[in-house]
Amino acid sequence: MQTTTNSRLVSHPSRLPELSRRSLIGGAALGGMAAMMPLPAMAAGSEWRLAIRNVHNNETVDAVFARSGQFLASGLAELNHGLRDWRTGETTQMDRRLLALLVQLRDKLDLSGRNKIELISGYRSPKTNAALRARGGENTGVASTSQHMLGKATDIVVPGVTLDKLRGAALALGGGGVGYYPRDGFVHVDTGRVRHW
Repeated sequence: MQTTTNSRLVSHPSRLPELSRRSLIGGAALGGMAAMMPLPAMAAGSEWRLAIRNVHNNETVDAVFARSGQFLASGLAELNHGLRDWRTGETTQMDRRLLALLVQLRDKLDLSGRNKIELISGYRSPKTNAALRARGGENTGVASTSQHMLGKATDIVVPGVTLDKLRGAALALGGGGVGYYPRDGFVHVDTGRVRHW
């Protein structure tokens, strides 16, 4: 379909503005739909597990949060606690699509369910987000309405995996936003619209 559209653009230059508007509108619609996409299918008898270590307090969680297509309340609660704002202790209900995306990312890297993902930041309370913005000034990279505040983002490192490889795997999944912070030593992954920086 992409090839047909491109050949049409080349053979009918007078139609460029109309097709460009359609492409822009279509791209925006697809970006919005990505945030509303359903969770990936889960095979019968399979389970989704996440093992996470918070680098700030060395706290770990290893939880099965879904089995045979059903979410498990106890596993979700463990992950909500493990991904809490470590500065304030506040929790939120983390986006299940984010948890599934982290499982997909780990699988893409050919790692087992027990391989720990190191957490730099998960949920971020409005108070913490405002403090981080104030401390860093306008060029801090902390958005005023961060996906972290919605429970839809993590900043992570995977031991034994380079940041380049982690970023590449996250980009290949196309599950949301991917931020690359080599100087700070982490990759940001969220379930907002598909974008990268």
